[in-house]
Amino acid sequence: MIKRIFSAVIISLIFIQIQAQPKIDPSSIREKMQWFADAKLGIFIHTGIYAVDGIDESWSFHNKKISYPDYMKQLKGFTLKNYDPAAWADLIQQSGARYAVVTTKHHDGVAMYDTKMNDLSIVKSTPAKKDMIKPFFEELRKRNIKCGAYYSLIDWSHPDYPGFLKDSSKYQVEKDYDRWNRFRKFFQGQISEISTQFKPDLWWFDGDWEHSAEQWESEKVRSIILAGNPKAILNGRLQGWGDYDTPEQNFPVSRPKFNWWELCMTSNDNWGFHHDNNWKTPYEIITIFVDAVSNGGNLLLDMGPKEDGTIPDEQVNILKELGSWNKKHGEAIFNTVGGIPQGHFYGPTTLSKDSTSLYLFLHGNVNGTVMLKGLNNKIEEISVVGNGQKLTHKVVGKISWSPVPGLVYIDVPGDIKDKYVTVLKLKLDKPIKLYRGQGGLN
Repeated sequence: MIKRIFSAVIISLIFIQIQAQPKIDPSSIREKMQWFADAKLGIFIHTGIYAVDGIDESWSFHNKKISYPDYMKQLKGFTLKNYDPAAWADLIQQSGARYAVVTTKHHDGVAMYDTKMNDLSIVKSTPAKKDMIKPFFEELRKRNIKCGAYYSLIDWSHPDYPGFLKDSSKYQVEKDYDRWNRFRKFFQGQISEISTQFKPDLWWFDGDWEHSAEQWESEKVRSIILAGNPKAILNGRLQGWGDYDTPEQNFPVSRPKFNWWELCMTSNDNWGFHHDNNWKTPYEIITIFVDAVSNGGNLLLDMGPKEDGTIPDEQVNILKELGSWNKKHGEAIFNTVGGIPQGHFYGPTTLSKDSTSLYLFLHGNVNGTVMLKGLNNKIEEISVVGNGQKLTHKVVGKISWSPVPGLVYIDVPGDIKDKYVTVLKLKLDKPIKLYRGQGGLN
């Protein structure tokens, strides 16, 4: 009898747990993710006290490159004396980006806004004495650019956080839940502040690797955000409670299987302002961007402002060159979908949403001919994106009695090439249809 009662209780608890799981409507998720899918380009901004000495953000003291007290001395040098949020927003708009993500608090625990949860903020603890998030979001929204808030779940300055990963003093959450609960109240309080004050369109979490979804109360965190802004989207660094994936620095070789994803990447080798002159060239950035979009993703390109609020000249140049290229070739990038599978064309591709226009991206000094395989469509017209020049093509190897399509060779004269990446537009007779067989009589 006891076993039956016990079993019934277990079954009831399981049923309650199942009923308690969030019911997410796939159609509503797709609807709110559409702007992200169309955006293609975002700008990541790592701003913080680490710019004073130009050292690694937070990780420099975590990895023992510098002592924690010496790291925190940078609070005294963070001025923002030349901070111009309108100029930042203008540069981001000029780049062609549709959204921007800025650090509201990194792992060092220093809030970039006027948090009421403690005194560790640039408003209360630095000469800047001002919130930099609100005016920046206001300027972005004037330009119809979506606003994203980076927030580190971990906080290596908070007395109730379980220490640094390499510290032997790290306490175990399971053995001191009172202390852990105090920290959860703190970080969830900051999330509520940011949600209420700034209403981010996008949340970019970081640091979730140190604890489980249960310990972070990830479901609760998501609920706090969506209660204030049901249309907000979250990145995947919330232990399974996000909306899209964020590979970092390393570009995937094959197309990711996620519905939505973005590649976050630095413009040199560091996120924040650093004494690092290994700048990526505009050509490198543009080709990385094109590859991400071709594979159905976005690029979140980083810049690291100096402590006074100015942006390094090299990053300004990268964003302006990227913007000039986007202005010329935006038709092939924005509001498109990922291109055709690898093997049909030796380079990146995108498609119009109705699949009747195929865009081919030609890197570097391409001229002569390019080849396209397996296209089961009639090509009505080929033109160069950005100048409209019409190109000729030839179909080779098409046999009348075989369903296998021929090879398409397109003549590409040298005088039409873009200095970074040239784009061709193939206008098709109907939505694209590709041959995926083995050749022969298939």
